[in-house]
Amino acid sequence: MDLGTTAVKVALIDERGRTQATSTQEYALQTPAPLVVEQDPEVYWQAFTRGLSAVLNASGARPADIVALGVSAQGETLLAVDGAGRPLRPAIVWMDNRAQAEADELAAALSNERVHAVTGQVSMLPMWPAAKILWLRRHEPEVFRRTAKFLLIEDYFLHRLAGAYVAEGSLLCSTTYWDLRTKRYWPDMLAALGIGEERLPEVVEPGQVIGPLRSEAAAELGLDPRTLVATGALDQACGAIGVGNFRPGIFSECTGSNVTVVTVVDRPTIDPHRELPCFYFGLPDTYMMHAFSMTGGMVLRWFRDGFGREELAAGGDAYERLVRAAAAVPAGAEGLVLLPHFQGAGPPESNPRARGVLYGLALHHSKAHVTRAILESIAMIVHRMIDAVRAMGIEVSEIRCLGGGAKSGVWNQIKADVNRLPVLTMKNTEDAACLGAAILAGVGAGVWPSVAEAVALSVECEKRYEPDPAAATVYAEAYRTYRELYDALLPVFANRR
Repeated sequence: MDLGTTAVKVALIDERGRTQATSTQEYALQTPAPLVVEQDPEVYWQAFTRGLSAVLNASGARPADIVALGVSAQGETLLAVDGAGRPLRPAIVWMDNRAQAEADELAAALSNERVHAVTGQVSMLPMWPAAKILWLRRHEPEVFRRTAKFLLIEDYFLHRLAGAYVAEGSLLCSTTYWDLRTKRYWPDMLAALGIGEERLPEVVEPGQVIGPLRSEAAAELGLDPRTLVATGALDQACGAIGVGNFRPGIFSECTGSNVTVVTVVDRPTIDPHRELPCFYFGLPDTYMMHAFSMTGGMVLRWFRDGFGREELAAGGDAYERLVRAAAAVPAGAEGLVLLPHFQGAGPPESNPRARGVLYGLALHHSKAHVTRAILESIAMIVHRMIDAVRAMGIEVSEIRCLGGGAKSGVWNQIKADVNRLPVLTMKNTEDAACLGAAILAGVGAGVWPSVAEAVALSVECEKRYEPDPAAATVYAEAYRTYRELYDALLPVFANRR
Protein backbone atom coordinates (compact mmCIF):
# COMPACT_ATOMS: atom_id res chain seq x y z
CA MET A 1 0.00 0.00 0.00
CA ASP A 2 1.09 3.58 -0.65
CA LEU A 3 -0.45 5.88 1.95
CA GLY A 4 -0.43 9.16 0.06
CA THR A 5 -1.53 12.69 0.85
CA THR A 6 -4.71 12.66 -1.23
CA ALA A 7 -5.10 8.96 -2.04
CA VAL A 8 -4.23 5.45 -0.94
CA LYS A 9 -2.97 3.17 -3.68
CA VAL A 10 -3.05 -0.60 -3.23
CA ALA A 11 -1.16 -2.91 -5.59
CA LEU A 12 -0.76 -6.67 -5.76
CA ILE A 13 2.81 -7.59 -6.80
CA ASP A 14 3.72 -11.16 -7.74
CA GLU A 15 6.99 -13.02 -7.13
CA ARG A 16 8.32 -11.86 -10.52
CA GLY A 17 7.89 -8.25 -9.47
CA ARG A 18 4.95 -7.73 -11.83
CA THR A 19 1.86 -5.76 -10.85
CA GLN A 20 -1.26 -7.93 -11.07
CA ALA A 21 -3.84 -5.34 -10.03
CA THR A 22 -4.04 -1.83 -8.56
CA SER A 23 -6.65 0.42 -7.04
CA THR A 24 -6.43 4.10 -6.11
CA GLN A 25 -8.88 5.52 -3.58
CA GLU A 26 -8.92 9.33 -3.38
CA TYR A 27 -10.02 11.56 -0.53
CA ALA A 28 -10.13 15.26 0.23
CA LEU A 29 -8.07 16.86 2.97
CA GLN A 30 -9.69 18.85 5.76
CA THR A 31 -8.54 22.50 5.68
CA PRO A 32 -10.82 24.25 8.20
CA ALA A 33 -8.51 27.24 8.74
CA PRO A 34 -5.43 28.83 7.20
CA LEU A 35 -2.31 26.66 7.70
CA VAL A 36 -4.42 23.80 9.11
CA VAL A 37 -4.48 20.50 7.20
CA GLU A 38 -6.04 17.44 8.88
CA GLN A 39 -7.53 14.07 8.08
CA ASP A 40 -9.75 11.62 9.95
CA PRO A 41 -7.53 8.50 10.36
CA GLU A 42 -10.53 6.32 9.54
CA VAL A 43 -10.59 7.89 6.07
CA TYR A 44 -7.11 6.44 5.43
CA TRP A 45 -8.12 3.03 6.74
CA GLN A 46 -11.38 2.82 4.82
CA ALA A 47 -9.64 3.91 1.61
CA PHE A 48 -7.12 1.10 2.16
CA THR A 49 -9.83 -1.50 2.80
CA ARG A 50 -11.72 -0.44 -0.36
CA GLY A 51 -8.54 -0.55 -2.40
CA LEU A 52 -7.56 -3.96 -1.03
CA SER A 53 -10.99 -5.38 -1.80
CA ALA A 54 -10.87 -3.98 -5.34
CA VAL A 55 -7.41 -5.47 -5.94
CA LEU A 56 -8.38 -8.89 -4.63
CA ASN A 57 -11.52 -8.92 -6.76
CA ALA A 58 -9.72 -7.76 -9.90
CA SER A 59 -6.85 -10.22 -9.55
CA GLY A 60 -8.81 -13.23 -8.38
CA ALA A 61 -6.13 -13.84 -5.74
CA ARG A 62 -7.07 -16.02 -2.79
CA PRO A 63 -6.30 -14.82 0.75
CA ALA A 64 -3.80 -17.67 1.16
CA ASP A 65 -1.90 -16.35 -1.88
CA ILE A 66 -0.91 -13.13 -0.10
CA VAL A 67 2.47 -13.68 1.55
CA ALA A 68 3.07 -10.23 3.05
CA LEU A 69 1.86 -6.65 3.30
CA GLY A 70 4.30 -3.78 2.76
CA VAL A 71 3.81 -0.08 3.49
CA SER A 72 4.91 3.04 1.65
CA ALA A 73 3.88 6.12 3.62
CA GLN A 74 3.81 9.90 3.61
CA GLY A 75 6.07 11.42 6.23
CA GLU A 76 5.40 13.83 9.09
CA THR A 77 1.67 13.13 9.42
CA LEU A 78 1.11 12.84 13.18
CA LEU A 79 -1.50 10.83 15.09
CA ALA A 80 -2.18 10.94 18.82
CA VAL A 81 -3.71 7.68 20.10
CA ASP A 82 -4.94 6.40 23.44
CA GLY A 83 -3.86 3.22 25.23
CA ALA A 84 -5.97 1.07 22.88
CA GLY A 85 -4.50 2.70 19.76
CA ARG A 86 -7.62 4.77 19.04
CA PRO A 87 -7.00 8.25 17.59
CA LEU A 88 -7.88 11.06 19.97
CA ARG A 89 -8.24 13.68 17.24
CA PRO A 90 -7.80 14.03 13.46
CA ALA A 91 -4.34 13.32 12.09
CA ILE A 92 -2.25 16.48 11.60
CA VAL A 93 -1.14 16.11 7.98
CA TRP A 94 2.48 16.66 7.06
CA MET A 95 1.85 19.97 5.23
CA ASP A 96 0.06 21.52 8.22
CA ASN A 97 1.93 24.70 9.19
CA ARG A 98 0.04 25.87 12.27
CA ALA A 99 2.98 25.17 14.63
CA GLN A 100 5.23 28.02 13.42
CA ALA A 101 5.56 29.56 16.89
CA GLU A 102 6.46 26.17 18.37
CA ALA A 103 9.02 25.54 15.61
CA ASP A 104 10.58 28.93 16.31
CA GLU A 105 10.68 28.16 20.02
CA LEU A 106 12.41 24.81 19.45
CA ALA A 107 14.89 26.41 17.04
CA ALA A 108 15.74 29.03 19.67
CA ALA A 109 16.16 26.40 22.39
CA LEU A 110 18.19 23.84 20.41
CA SER A 111 19.45 25.85 17.36
CA ASN A 112 18.87 25.01 13.73
CA GLU A 113 22.54 24.07 13.38
CA ARG A 114 22.20 21.42 16.06
CA VAL A 115 18.91 20.15 14.64
CA HIS A 116 20.67 19.73 11.30
CA ALA A 117 23.68 17.95 12.80
CA VAL A 118 21.59 15.52 14.89
CA THR A 119 18.54 14.82 12.71
CA GLY A 120 19.69 15.69 9.19
CA GLN A 121 16.88 18.27 8.78
CA VAL A 122 18.23 21.67 7.83
CA SER A 123 16.05 23.69 10.23
CA MET A 124 13.04 23.48 12.50
CA LEU A 125 9.84 23.76 10.49
CA PRO A 126 6.22 23.75 11.67
CA MET A 127 5.57 20.61 9.60
CA TRP A 128 7.93 18.49 11.72
CA PRO A 129 6.12 16.26 14.24
CA ALA A 130 8.21 17.70 17.09
CA ALA A 131 6.64 21.11 16.50
CA LYS A 132 3.21 19.52 16.16
CA ILE A 133 3.55 17.70 19.48
CA LEU A 134 4.53 20.93 21.20
CA TRP A 135 1.52 22.63 19.57
CA LEU A 136 -0.76 19.93 21.00
CA ARG A 137 0.80 20.40 24.42
CA ARG A 138 0.15 24.16 24.23
CA HIS A 139 -3.25 24.25 22.53
CA GLU A 140 -4.90 20.88 23.24
CA PRO A 141 -3.54 19.95 26.66
CA GLU A 142 -6.24 17.37 27.33
CA VAL A 143 -5.41 15.50 24.11
CA PHE A 144 -1.70 15.75 24.95
CA ARG A 145 -2.33 14.37 28.46
CA ARG A 146 -4.42 11.44 27.22
CA THR A 147 -2.04 10.46 24.41
CA ALA A 148 -0.42 7.09 25.08
CA LYS A 149 1.55 7.07 21.81
CA PHE A 150 2.47 9.67 19.24
CA LEU A 151 2.53 7.84 15.92
CA LEU A 152 3.25 8.50 12.27
CA ILE A 153 0.80 7.15 9.71
CA GLU A 154 2.92 4.06 8.95
CA ASP A 155 3.16 3.29 12.68
CA TYR A 156 -0.62 3.61 13.02
CA PHE A 157 -1.25 1.16 10.18
CA LEU A 158 1.32 -1.31 11.48
CA HIS A 159 -0.34 -1.30 14.89
CA ARG A 160 -3.79 -1.71 13.39
CA LEU A 161 -2.55 -4.56 11.17
CA ALA A 162 -0.20 -6.44 13.49
CA GLY A 163 -0.74 -5.03 16.97
CA ALA A 164 2.83 -3.74 17.48
CA TYR A 165 3.91 -0.16 18.13
CA VAL A 166 6.96 0.13 15.89
CA ALA A 167 8.53 2.79 13.66
CA GLU A 168 11.46 2.87 11.26
CA GLY A 169 14.11 5.47 10.50
CA SER A 170 13.08 6.74 7.07
CA LEU A 171 9.96 8.31 8.59
CA LEU A 172 11.43 9.02 12.01
CA CYS A 173 14.30 11.19 10.79
CA SER A 174 12.01 14.09 9.85
CA THR A 175 10.22 14.06 13.20
CA THR A 176 13.33 15.91 14.50
CA TYR A 177 13.19 13.85 17.70
CA TRP A 178 15.27 10.97 16.25
CA ASP A 179 19.07 10.96 15.96
CA LEU A 180 20.21 10.03 12.45
CA ARG A 181 23.57 8.66 13.62
CA THR A 182 22.70 6.80 16.82
CA LYS A 183 19.32 5.61 15.47
CA ARG A 184 17.79 6.40 18.85
CA TYR A 185 15.39 9.09 20.05
CA TRP A 186 17.06 12.43 20.75
CA PRO A 187 16.84 13.04 24.54
CA ASP A 188 17.21 16.83 24.35
CA MET A 189 14.31 17.18 21.93
CA LEU A 190 12.12 14.84 23.99
CA ALA A 191 12.86 16.96 27.06
CA ALA A 192 11.87 20.10 25.17
CA LEU A 193 8.58 18.44 24.18
CA GLY A 194 7.87 17.09 27.63
CA ILE A 195 7.57 13.44 26.59
CA GLY A 196 9.50 10.25 27.25
CA GLU A 197 10.40 7.36 24.97
CA GLU A 198 7.52 5.32 26.40
CA ARG A 199 5.13 7.56 24.45
CA LEU A 200 6.82 6.69 21.16
CA PRO A 201 7.01 3.41 19.21
CA GLU A 202 9.92 0.97 19.30
CA VAL A 203 12.50 1.66 16.58
CA VAL A 204 13.13 -1.13 14.04
CA GLU A 205 14.63 -1.29 10.55
CA PRO A 206 12.78 -0.80 7.24
CA GLY A 207 11.66 -4.06 5.64
CA GLN A 208 11.48 -5.91 8.95
CA VAL A 209 8.70 -8.46 9.46
CA ILE A 210 6.94 -7.59 12.70
CA GLY A 211 4.45 -10.45 12.78
CA PRO A 212 1.36 -11.90 11.17
CA LEU A 213 -1.92 -10.05 10.83
CA ARG A 214 -4.00 -9.67 13.97
CA SER A 215 -6.97 -12.00 13.71
CA GLU A 216 -9.38 -9.05 13.92
CA ALA A 217 -7.61 -7.25 11.08
CA ALA A 218 -7.49 -10.41 8.96
CA ALA A 219 -11.22 -10.91 9.40
CA GLU A 220 -12.01 -7.29 8.55
CA LEU A 221 -9.78 -7.30 5.47
CA GLY A 222 -10.67 -10.77 4.21
CA LEU A 223 -7.05 -11.95 4.41
CA ASP A 224 -5.38 -15.03 5.83
CA PRO A 225 -4.23 -14.41 9.43
CA ARG A 226 -0.88 -15.98 8.49
CA THR A 227 -0.14 -13.07 6.14
CA LEU A 228 2.99 -11.31 7.34
CA VAL A 229 3.19 -7.57 8.02
CA ALA A 230 6.47 -5.76 7.39
CA THR A 231 7.70 -2.26 8.03
CA GLY A 232 8.13 -0.29 4.86
CA ALA A 233 9.64 3.14 4.33
CA LEU A 234 8.94 6.73 3.47
CA ASP A 235 7.04 6.91 0.19
CA GLN A 236 9.98 8.55 -1.55
CA ALA A 237 12.40 5.86 -0.37
CA CYS A 238 9.99 3.16 -1.55
CA GLY A 239 9.49 4.95 -4.87
CA ALA A 240 13.25 5.25 -5.36
CA ILE A 241 13.68 1.51 -4.77
CA GLY A 242 10.79 0.88 -7.17
CA VAL A 243 12.65 2.61 -10.03
CA GLY A 244 16.00 1.03 -9.18
CA ASN A 245 17.46 3.91 -7.16
CA PHE A 246 18.81 2.06 -4.13
CA ARG A 247 22.56 2.74 -4.18
CA PRO A 248 24.77 5.82 -4.77
CA GLY A 249 24.98 7.26 -8.29
CA ILE A 250 21.28 7.28 -9.25
CA PHE A 251 18.82 10.21 -9.03
CA SER A 252 15.03 9.93 -8.95
CA GLU A 253 12.21 12.46 -8.99
CA CYS A 254 8.58 11.99 -8.03
CA THR A 255 5.70 14.29 -8.92
CA GLY A 256 2.69 13.33 -6.90
CA SER A 257 0.81 15.64 -4.56
CA ASN A 258 4.18 17.23 -3.87
CA VAL A 259 7.54 17.04 -5.69
CA THR A 260 10.50 15.15 -4.28
CA VAL A 261 13.97 14.09 -5.32
CA VAL A 262 16.16 11.32 -3.92
CA THR A 263 19.83 10.47 -4.34
CA VAL A 264 21.28 7.70 -2.18
CA VAL A 265 24.44 8.07 -0.07
CA ASP A 266 26.23 5.46 2.03
CA ARG A 267 26.66 7.50 5.22
CA PRO A 268 24.95 10.36 7.07
CA THR A 269 25.84 13.41 4.96
CA ILE A 270 25.33 16.92 6.28
CA ASP A 271 25.04 19.63 3.62
CA PRO A 272 27.57 22.40 4.44
CA HIS A 273 25.26 24.90 2.70
CA ARG A 274 22.34 23.81 4.91
CA GLU A 275 20.01 23.45 1.94
CA LEU A 276 19.45 19.70 1.55
CA PRO A 277 18.29 17.44 4.36
CA CYS A 278 19.69 13.96 4.87
CA PHE A 279 17.21 11.14 5.57
CA TYR A 280 17.50 7.52 6.55
CA PHE A 281 16.79 5.37 3.50
CA GLY A 282 14.62 2.27 3.09
CA LEU A 283 17.59 -0.06 3.60
CA PRO A 284 19.48 -0.52 6.88
CA ASP A 285 22.43 1.84 7.36
CA THR A 286 21.80 3.62 4.06
CA TYR A 287 20.87 7.30 3.68
CA MET A 288 19.52 9.71 1.10
CA MET A 289 19.73 13.37 0.24
CA HIS A 290 16.05 14.15 -0.08
CA ALA A 291 14.49 17.45 -1.08
CA PHE A 292 10.75 18.03 -1.35
CA SER A 293 8.27 20.74 -2.11
CA MET A 294 5.21 21.40 -0.01
CA THR A 295 3.03 21.25 -3.11
CA GLY A 296 3.48 19.88 -6.63
CA GLY A 297 0.90 17.96 -8.60
CA MET A 298 -1.55 19.23 -6.00
CA VAL A 299 -1.30 22.65 -7.68
CA LEU A 300 -2.49 21.10 -10.95
CA ARG A 301 -5.31 19.39 -9.07
CA TRP A 302 -6.26 22.72 -7.45
CA PHE A 303 -6.33 24.33 -10.89
CA ARG A 304 -8.34 21.47 -12.38
CA ASP A 305 -10.95 21.57 -9.61
CA GLY A 306 -11.28 25.36 -9.52
CA PHE A 307 -10.76 26.39 -13.14
CA GLY A 308 -11.18 23.22 -15.19
CA ARG A 309 -14.92 22.89 -14.93
CA GLU A 310 -15.34 22.54 -18.69
CA GLU A 311 -12.76 19.75 -18.75
CA LEU A 312 -14.37 18.02 -15.77
CA ALA A 313 -17.85 18.31 -17.26
CA ALA A 314 -16.69 16.71 -20.50
CA GLY A 315 -15.99 13.44 -18.67
CA GLY A 316 -12.93 11.26 -18.98
CA ASP A 317 -9.53 12.58 -17.93
CA ALA A 318 -9.75 16.31 -17.26
CA TYR A 319 -5.99 16.45 -16.62
CA GLU A 320 -5.32 15.10 -20.10
CA ARG A 321 -7.49 17.80 -21.67
CA LEU A 322 -5.73 20.56 -19.72
CA VAL A 323 -2.26 19.23 -20.52
CA ARG A 324 -3.09 18.70 -24.21
CA ALA A 325 -4.04 22.38 -24.48
CA ALA A 326 -0.89 23.39 -22.59
CA ALA A 327 1.26 21.39 -25.04
CA ALA A 328 0.25 23.84 -27.80
CA VAL A 329 1.67 26.78 -25.80
CA PRO A 330 5.34 27.61 -26.53
CA ALA A 331 8.03 26.72 -24.02
CA GLY A 332 8.19 29.41 -21.36
CA ALA A 333 4.42 30.01 -21.47
CA GLU A 334 5.10 33.31 -23.28
CA GLY A 335 6.53 34.98 -20.20
CA LEU A 336 4.25 33.48 -17.54
CA VAL A 337 6.13 32.17 -14.48
CA LEU A 338 4.62 30.49 -11.44
CA LEU A 339 6.07 30.11 -7.96
CA PRO A 340 4.11 27.01 -6.88
CA HIS A 341 4.65 27.48 -3.15
CA PHE A 342 0.94 27.33 -2.27
CA GLN A 343 1.63 25.81 1.16
CA GLY A 344 5.13 27.16 1.74
CA ALA A 345 8.43 26.11 0.17
CA GLY A 346 10.31 22.98 1.16
CA PRO A 347 14.07 22.51 0.94
CA PRO A 348 16.32 23.86 -0.47
CA GLU A 349 14.36 27.04 0.47
CA SER A 350 12.73 25.63 3.63
CA ASN A 351 10.44 28.65 3.88
CA PRO A 352 6.96 27.91 5.28
CA ARG A 353 5.97 31.57 4.78
CA ALA A 354 6.44 31.46 0.99
CA ARG A 355 3.29 31.48 -1.13
CA GLY A 356 2.22 30.91 -4.70
CA VAL A 357 2.75 33.74 -7.17
CA LEU A 358 1.75 33.95 -10.84
CA TYR A 359 3.99 36.52 -12.53
CA GLY A 360 3.90 38.06 -16.01
CA LEU A 361 0.18 37.90 -16.75
CA ALA A 362 -0.87 39.74 -19.89
CA LEU A 363 -4.10 39.96 -21.87
CA HIS A 364 -3.00 37.35 -24.39
CA HIS A 365 -2.57 34.66 -21.74
CA SER A 366 -5.20 31.91 -21.57
CA LYS A 367 -6.11 28.98 -19.35
CA ALA A 368 -3.69 26.86 -21.39
CA HIS A 369 -0.85 29.29 -20.58
CA VAL A 370 -1.55 28.97 -16.87
CA THR A 371 -1.61 25.18 -17.13
CA ARG A 372 1.73 25.30 -18.97
CA ALA A 373 3.17 27.59 -16.29
CA ILE A 374 2.10 25.10 -13.61
CA LEU A 375 3.82 22.21 -15.42
CA GLU A 376 6.96 24.29 -15.93
CA SER A 377 7.03 25.47 -12.31
CA ILE A 378 7.28 21.89 -11.07
CA ALA A 379 10.21 21.31 -13.43
CA MET A 380 11.78 24.49 -12.00
CA ILE A 381 11.48 23.04 -8.50
CA VAL A 382 13.36 19.94 -9.66
CA HIS A 383 16.01 22.18 -11.26
CA ARG A 384 16.46 24.04 -7.97
CA MET A 385 16.84 20.75 -6.10
CA ILE A 386 19.40 19.46 -8.60
CA ASP A 387 21.37 22.71 -8.17
CA ALA A 388 21.55 21.99 -4.43
CA VAL A 389 22.62 18.37 -5.01
CA ARG A 390 25.38 19.47 -7.38
CA ALA A 391 26.56 22.11 -4.90
CA MET A 392 27.43 19.19 -2.60
CA GLY A 393 29.62 17.63 -5.28
CA ILE A 394 27.06 14.96 -6.22
CA GLU A 395 26.71 14.66 -9.99
CA VAL A 396 23.37 14.08 -11.71
CA SER A 397 23.40 12.55 -15.19
CA GLU A 398 19.77 11.47 -15.62
CA ILE A 399 16.41 11.71 -13.89
CA ARG A 400 14.26 8.66 -13.19
CA CYS A 401 10.65 9.81 -12.87
CA LEU A 402 7.85 8.23 -10.89
CA GLY A 403 4.50 9.25 -9.45
CA GLY A 404 1.34 10.36 -11.18
CA GLY A 405 3.13 13.14 -13.05
CA ALA A 406 5.30 10.58 -14.85
CA LYS A 407 2.25 9.45 -16.84
CA SER A 408 2.39 12.69 -18.83
CA GLY A 409 4.77 12.66 -21.78
CA VAL A 410 4.34 16.42 -22.12
CA TRP A 411 5.39 16.96 -18.50
CA ASN A 412 8.34 14.56 -18.79
CA GLN A 413 9.62 16.43 -21.85
CA ILE A 414 9.28 19.75 -20.03
CA LYS A 415 11.36 18.34 -17.14
CA ALA A 416 14.01 17.13 -19.58
CA ASP A 417 14.14 20.53 -21.30
CA VAL A 418 14.19 22.62 -18.11
CA ASN A 419 16.91 20.49 -16.50
CA ARG A 420 18.90 19.73 -19.67
CA LEU A 421 18.98 16.08 -18.62
CA PRO A 422 17.50 12.85 -19.98
CA VAL A 423 14.31 11.82 -18.20
CA LEU A 424 13.57 8.10 -17.90
CA THR A 425 10.31 6.44 -17.00
CA MET A 426 10.11 2.82 -15.91
CA LYS A 427 7.52 0.26 -16.93
CA ASN A 428 6.35 0.27 -13.32
CA THR A 429 6.61 4.08 -12.90
CA GLU A 430 3.01 4.53 -11.75
CA ASP A 431 3.34 1.74 -9.16
CA ALA A 432 6.92 2.44 -8.07
CA ALA A 433 6.18 3.25 -4.42
CA CYS A 434 3.97 0.16 -4.05
CA LEU A 435 6.62 -1.95 -5.78
CA GLY A 436 9.31 -0.61 -3.44
CA ALA A 437 7.16 -1.47 -0.41
CA ALA A 438 6.47 -4.92 -1.87
CA ILE A 439 10.20 -5.50 -2.44
CA LEU A 440 10.98 -4.60 1.18
CA ALA A 441 8.20 -6.85 2.49
CA GLY A 442 9.06 -9.64 0.03
CA VAL A 443 12.74 -9.66 0.99
CA GLY A 444 11.75 -9.65 4.65
CA ALA A 445 9.39 -12.58 4.07
CA GLY A 446 11.97 -14.53 2.05
CA VAL A 447 10.30 -14.20 -1.38
CA TRP A 448 13.51 -12.64 -2.78
CA PRO A 449 17.04 -13.06 -1.41
CA SER A 450 17.94 -9.35 -1.66
CA VAL A 451 16.69 -5.95 -2.76
CA ALA A 452 19.25 -5.93 -5.59
CA GLU A 453 17.92 -9.19 -7.03
CA ALA A 454 14.31 -8.06 -6.69
CA VAL A 455 15.10 -4.77 -8.49
CA ALA A 456 16.95 -6.59 -11.28
CA LEU A 457 13.89 -8.80 -11.76
CA SER A 458 11.24 -6.09 -11.72
CA VAL A 459 12.61 -2.69 -12.83
CA GLU A 460 12.87 -1.93 -16.56
CA CYS A 461 13.14 1.36 -18.48
CA GLU A 462 10.12 2.12 -20.67
CA LYS A 463 10.84 5.51 -22.28
CA ARG A 464 13.64 8.05 -22.44
CA TYR A 465 13.08 11.78 -23.06
CA GLU A 466 16.07 13.74 -24.35
CA PRO A 467 16.27 17.52 -23.78
CA ASP A 468 15.48 19.77 -26.75
CA PRO A 469 18.28 22.39 -27.03
CA ALA A 470 15.98 25.15 -28.32
CA ALA A 471 13.49 24.71 -25.48
CA ALA A 472 16.33 24.39 -22.97
CA THR A 473 17.62 27.84 -24.00
CA VAL A 474 14.19 29.39 -23.39
CA TYR A 475 13.95 27.66 -20.03
CA ALA A 476 17.38 28.88 -18.92
CA GLU A 477 15.99 32.43 -19.04
CA ALA A 478 12.70 31.38 -17.42
CA TYR A 479 14.62 29.70 -14.58
CA ARG A 480 16.60 32.90 -13.95
CA THR A 481 13.28 34.76 -13.67
CA TYR A 482 11.96 32.05 -11.34
CA ARG A 483 14.97 32.42 -9.01
CA GLU A 484 14.99 36.22 -9.15
CA LEU A 485 11.25 36.38 -8.45
CA TYR A 486 11.57 34.22 -5.34
CA ASP A 487 14.53 36.24 -4.05
CA ALA A 488 12.76 39.55 -4.70
CA LEU A 489 9.69 38.40 -2.76
CA LEU A 490 11.58 37.17 0.32
CA PRO A 491 10.87 40.40 2.26
CA VAL A 492 7.16 40.10 1.42
CA PHE A 493 7.08 36.46 2.54
CA ALA A 494 8.97 37.31 5.72
CA ASN A 495 6.34 39.88 6.71
CA ARG A 496 3.45 37.43 6.35
CA ARG A 497 1.63 36.38 9.51
